[in-house]
Amino acid sequence: MKKMLIQITSGKGPAECCRVVACVQKLMMKHAEQQGIQIEILENKPGELNGTLLSATMMATGNKLDAFVKEWTGTIQWIAQSPYRRYHKRKNWFVGVATFDVKQLMEWNPKDVKLETCRSSGPGGQNVNKVETAVRGKHIPSGLQVIAMDTRSQMENRKLCMARLEAKLMVWQTEQLIEQQKGYWQEHNALERGNPVKTVKAPLI
Repeated sequence: MKKMLIQITSGKGPAECCRVVACVQKLMMKHAEQQGIQIEILENKPGELNGTLLSATMMATGNKLDAFVKEWTGTIQWIAQSPYRRYHKRKNWFVGVATFDVKQLMEWNPKDVKLETCRSSGPGGQNVNKVETAVRGKHIPSGLQVIAMDTRSQMENRKLCMARLEAKLMVWQTEQLIEQQKGYWQEHNALERGNPVKTVKAPLI
């Protein structure tokens, strides 16, 4: 079973492009379901307006991934009237899709994680504050940290902490790979110049 990371980016485009990121994510997940491919959302970075995303990072798992990612990787052109600027003449909006084989990433090793317990804060009564049920985890090689205090069970919080840290590491590594390609992916003009691999004509609602 192959795994690949997918990131959709607005390329510093306007709100319309951030809306396209959210719409492309929905289309991609629907397409993946039809292909028997599992998509897990690792991180969605929200835009300034409701229903918009600056970027979306996902994990795809399946046996037909090569054909799937080939269809989506590159520049996506979305043709639609702006839902935010009624009389705006521009109707072409662009986002970029980058994909990475998980083999390119640092291998996840639970032994690289240092866990420590601490007292939970927030609602839950005196019992929550007296017992160290919260768990803080640090991934030593990267320095990434997360804390889990969702439940009163230290064991459950440990599981949550490890899962969140693994997901955070994948997102962080994907961003490092994206950074290496920033000459192409960060500049919105570069996205516009690229030949789109897919063109969608549909309202941005």
